[in-house]
Amino acid sequence: MATKLKIRKGDSVQVLTGKDAGKRGTVLRVVPDERRLVVEKLNMVKRHTKPRPAPRKSGSQQIIPGGVLEREAPLQISNVALVCPACGRPTRVGYRLADDHKVRVCHKCGKDVDR
Repeated sequence: MATKLKIRKGDSVQVLTGKDAGKRGTVLRVVPDERRLVVEKLNMVKRHTKPRPAPRKSGSQQIIPGGVLEREAPLQISNVALVCPACGRPTRVGYRLADDHKVRVCHKCGKDVDR
């Protein structure tokens, strides 16, 4: 069963620990079962890949080039904090009920995170 996380795809976050501490970025992907997320242009790692053919629908094949590729690696969700769109500070996330549904709320300024 997938766990409920307080950070979603598209949110702005700030990294709290590690080599990218203090940097901000946008969440590209969330992996709830592993409690991890991928942040745009942060936690970059290098992967050595072989060139390989990519099957195409038209029957011909295109070669995917190999080499050293740089891409984002997942971060643990506990190592990032959501940046409030209203006050611009990293904050914890709370919830309140509004019109029969839950809305995420900034703990520092009290304003809604969800628009």
